[in-house]
Parts: sequence; structure tokens; C-alpha cells
Amino acid sequence: MHVRASEPVHVDRRDLYNLKAMLPFLWEFRGRALIALVCLVAAKGANVGVPLVLKRLIDYFEKTPAQALALPVALLIAYGLLKLSASLFNELRDVIFARVRYRAMRRLSTRVLSHLHQLSLRFHLGRQTGAISRDLERGTRSVSTIMNYLVFSVIPMFVEFALVAFIMLKDYHLSFTLVTFGTVAVYVAFTLAVTEWRMDYRHQMNRLDSEANSRALDSLINYETVKYFGNERMELKRFDDTLAQWEEMAVKSQSSMSLLNFGQGAIIAMGGTAIMFLAASGVVTGELTLGDLVLLNAFLLQLFIPLNFLGIVYRQIKYSLADMDLVFKLLDTQPEIQDRPGAPPLRVSDGRVDFEQVSFHYQPEREILHDVSFTMHPGEKVAVVGHSGAGKSTLARLLFRFYDVTGGRIRIDGQDIREVTQESLRRAIGIVPQDTVLFNDTIRYNLQYGRLDASFEELREAARMARILDFIEHLPDGWDTLVGERGLKLSGGEKQRVAIARAILKRPAILVFDEATSSLDSATEKAILQTLRQVSANHTTLVIAHRLSTIVDADVILVMEQGRIVERGSHADLLRADGLYAHMWELQQLEERESQAGPPEPPDEGL
Repeated sequence: MHVRASEPVHVDRRDLYNLKAMLPFLWEFRGRALIALVCLVAAKGANVGVPLVLKRLIDYFEKTPAQALALPVALLIAYGLLKLSASLFNELRDVIFARVRYRAMRRLSTRVLSHLHQLSLRFHLGRQTGAISRDLERGTRSVSTIMNYLVFSVIPMFVEFALVAFIMLKDYHLSFTLVTFGTVAVYVAFTLAVTEWRMDYRHQMNRLDSEANSRALDSLINYETVKYFGNERMELKRFDDTLAQWEEMAVKSQSSMSLLNFGQGAIIAMGGTAIMFLAASGVVTGELTLGDLVLLNAFLLQLFIPLNFLGIVYRQIKYSLADMDLVFKLLDTQPEIQDRPGAPPLRVSDGRVDFEQVSFHYQPEREILHDVSFTMHPGEKVAVVGHSGAGKSTLARLLFRFYDVTGGRIRIDGQDIREVTQESLRRAIGIVPQDTVLFNDTIRYNLQYGRLDASFEELREAARMARILDFIEHLPDGWDTLVGERGLKLSGGEKQRVAIARAILKRPAILVFDEATSSLDSATEKAILQTLRQVSANHTTLVIAHRLSTIVDADVILVMEQGRIVERGSHADLLRADGLYAHMWELQQLEERESQAGPPEPPDEGL
């Protein structure tokens, strides 16, 4: 939701909620955090002690007659030890807290990635990967930033304020304390008010930054498509237009920050001048010594120099809270598909699959499947054919439980797949998808992804069955060949054969082939089809096909149209029925004959 500059931004960002949500990530090293806090207090105690020793030195030299002067060794040693202690305890605090800070970043990053894996396919299809990765990066970095500023800036500042306030109230007139901390109060109020006003610019910058990054990443992922259509200028224009809006917000953010900095400087200057007037008057009247004047000036430096930095610290914390909010809102997103409490694992005995009056829609107003019922018997090969948009691939997504059916149910060996764990369900099913996407890693890694504990000999056997072993072993780097992002260094047919080998290696009870040979040439397709017949001989197999020649041996062929099964039977039965399947078969045979005959000769136009 867009937030106008006049609205209270903190309400929408739930700052307090996010800070509380961060606490569990610190709990693991709570002992270290406590020790770091002790070191922090010790460092600030030593820091405040330095001006006190300095006052004693000046008072000693002022009050002691010149002929009786001696080197105040004890005070000088105390001065040096306090300086050394402040530095030592500060560094100890940093070392001790480092583990707390970076472990929290690690835990949050891992939790977010785990949560993203649990979210539904619907969520991921509706979000851009580039924007998510940018939000994740900024969000986890924000945890480190907030901890860094809280432990190294904000808490030390308040500890020092408390120590200085105690000394001022004990040793000096109340007016010094009132002026000093009145200045602090005005400064903090001004900083809060102006920063809240200008936070909208930061929100807009974040949104536009994520949008620009997402556009850039999307154009690079689709590099070939951009080149095919010569749309480099259009992609650059979209990217630059977004950055132009980001630039405007950045300029406004910087200008408003300059206004804030000037106001902060003016408040500090007026408060400091007032304190020095009071101290100088006290020296003139004899109520204060020169040591007191130096002490108060030193306290002013100790308070106001960090206080000047507080404006930056506060802004960075607010920015980090805005960034963190993106991550915690992501963590608050509930997975659409969840295991029921106490759900048992799927027990696969025969591999029978039943679709019972299954209906499904992505949006209520657009039904995808209507009352679909069929059974896949153990060891049986069931093929699903139909025109694009008939709902064929949706069957596979429902079987994997990427979505839940909106009507009816799906059972495997009598168990409703909504009643068992998703992990055990997906472990029992292997798939060769139409669009095979590989990891940007080696061929060995991508193939072994099917079963992580498989031996190298098992990898080779799966590759041999998928007719890709010779190709792999003749590559310069062999099994260690990098396939590129999304497998772009391999052809479509090579990627599909890797996917087939991966499915073979998994050894599932149920196999799904979703246009598994769509990217293969005819010769390879015939070899792969023979392999698929061997692989699926002892498996329950669902084949989603476009080319009917690849499924003529199926035990049952289901013909779908507009989300309904309109015909079913064997290849021969469906041809005899002379319905939709027979018409599709005739058209494909005609296309095949025309492609084999070559392009028609151009007409002779004559003179």
C-alpha cells in the first residue's frame, strides 16, 4: 500500500513487531550478548572517567603553588589506563558480539529460504525472482545493521548519557542538567519528526530499486528472447525509466536529509553555547574552577558528537526496519498448501492412482477441470492428450499437490494425498517436465539431484538409459561440465535427456512424463521412447503428450477438451470411434507427411 508523506509511516511498517521478531534470532547466544553488554558499560564508564581525571589534573595545577608542583604520576597513569580500558572494552565488545550478529544473519537467511520453499507454486508464479532476492538480501543485511547500531551506537549513547547525568546532578547546579538534556530532548524530537516525514522517499526508493533490479534480471534470464526480437533498447528503456523515478526519490531524500542535518547542527550549537555561558559565569563568580569548565566542555564533546551521529543512526535504523519489514511480511505469508497436523507419510504398495470427480480452478470465475475421474492401475501407462489449455498439465500439478483440488479427491493406494505429508508424496513420484530447468552447476550435480546418495555407476547407468552417456563422456570436462544458468549451455534435447536420466535415477513408484520428448529429434525420440517403455514397464505412468505417435502403446488414452474427459480408450478403440482423437491423429499424420515431403514448389507465374 502506498503511504503518503503526511501519514504515520511507522504504523504500516510495524517497527516494534519487527524488533520483537528479531529477538529469537539473538537468543542462541544470549550469554555472549550479556557479556558484550557488560563490556559496553565498562567502556563507557572508562570513557566518562577520562574527563574526571582531566578535571583533577587541572585543579591540581591551578591550586598547587608553583614551588610545590610535582608530577601527578597517579593521575597521569589513571588517565592512560582509562583511555586504554575504553579502547580494550570496546574491542572486546566487538569480538564477543560478532558471533551473535552474524549467526542471526545466517539463521534469518536460512529461515527465509526455507519458508520460500514451503510457499505454494501460486505464490512463486505471481512473484518476480529478482525482486524477492533483492528483498531477501536487504532484509537480512538490515538485521546486521540494526544490531550493529543498537549495540555499537544507541545503547552506548544512552549508557553515557546516564553516567553524565548522574555526575551533573551530583556535582553541579540543576540548570546544567536541564540545559544539556533539554537540548538532547529537542534534538531527538526534531530528528524523529523530520525523519518520519522523509521516510516515504526511502520506501519509494526501495520499491523502485527492487523493480529496476527485477527488470534487469528478467531481461538477462531471457537474454536469447531479447536478442531474437531485437528488443535491447526497449529493455534498457524500461530499466532506465524505473531508475529515473528512483533518481527523483533519491534527490528528494538527499535534499530533505540536508535540511535535517542543518536543523540538528543548529540545535547542538545553541545548546552548547548555553552550557558554556553557564560554565563561564560560574568560573567568574568562583563557584566553578577551570577544571569544571574543562570537564563540562569535555562532557559536551562526549555527548554532542555522538548525538550528532544519532541522526544518521536513527535514519539507518528506520531504513533497516523498512527493509526488514519486507522479510518479516514474507515470513508472515502462510503457505497455501500445508500438511495437516500429524499427517502420516504416504505408504506406496502398488502405485494405484485414482482421480475421483476432480474439479479445480486457479480463479473461481475460470474453472480449469470439471469432474475429472480416471484410474491408473499399477504398472499401467495412461496417456492424456488434448489441445493446449485443455487442462493436461494441471493434472500433474495436482498429483504433486502444488495445488489442492477444489472438488473431488486424488488417492494413491487408497490414501487421499491431502492427508499425507507432501515430502513423502513427492518422493514417490518422478517427473520429466516439458520445460526442463537445470541448476547452474555440473552435469553430475544436475543428474544426481534425482537421488543424492546414488553411486557413480548408478549415474552412468541412468545416463546410458537416457541415451546421454556418450554425449557426457565426450565433453572436454565430462561429468564436470557446467551447464550454465537454467541449463542454457545445453540444447533442449540434451536438457530433456538429463531430466529423463534424473527421473530414472530417482526410482519412483509413479512416473509422469509431461511432453517428455518434445525437444528431441525423430531418431533420438524413437530411442528414448524405447527407454521410457523399459523404465515405465514396472511403474504406474502418466504421460501428457502432444504428439500422438508417442503414446500409441498406452494402455488407456484420455482425451481432454476444456477441462473435461471427452473420450477414453486404447489407440485402436479411439480410432474406431472416429471422434476428436481420430481427428487429431489424422491431422498429425498429414502434417508429418507434408514435413517429410518438403516445402511445396513455388507456382510458375510465367510471363
